[in-house]
Amino acid sequence: MSQKQKMLAGELYVADDPELAADAARAARWMARYNAAADAEGPARHAMLVEGLGQVGERVTVRSPFHCDYGYNIRLGDGVFLNFGCVILDVVEVVIGSGTQIGPGVQILTADHPRDPALRAQALEFGRPVRIGANVWIGAGALILPGVTIGDDAILGAGSVVTRDVARGVTVMGNPARPAAR
Repeated sequence: MSQKQKMLAGELYVADDPELAADAARAARWMARYNAAADAEGPARHAMLVEGLGQVGERVTVRSPFHCDYGYNIRLGDGVFLNFGCVILDVVEVVIGSGTQIGPGVQILTADHPRDPALRAQALEFGRPVRIGANVWIGAGALILPGVTIGDDAILGAGSVVTRDVARGVTVMGNPARPAAR
């Protein structure tokens, strides 16, 4: 298997592989163009999103600056809104459901590293997918860690560090994020 195939399968891989470096460079060029075109009209911005991301629904808004690793692992449903400064480390799939609203400065991370220091010393890493349901509201500065699934209609408070799955319709906040008291 190539390093890219290993990465996409969630297995240990070496990130500085030439094929992955070329993919990251392509994504960096796309992000530079996309972020520089912040004043472009809606259809032109949408076309750029379709060019750079894996799947983009209708009426999607991604405000600049936006940053990602590769782009091709990101799937956005209809009506998704990502505010300024969103970072998505997409070494594996990131799915964001329709109608989800994401505040400024949110980080969605799929990249992870071995706990064994000998493996880390070999520059190995792996990814765990992040899945965010429909109609989720994610407050400013939230951090979503690798492998997390967030159910439909959930709310993540601003600044929350989401280390575990969030059930449908649940509001969480804090570090680590926990269900809010009712």
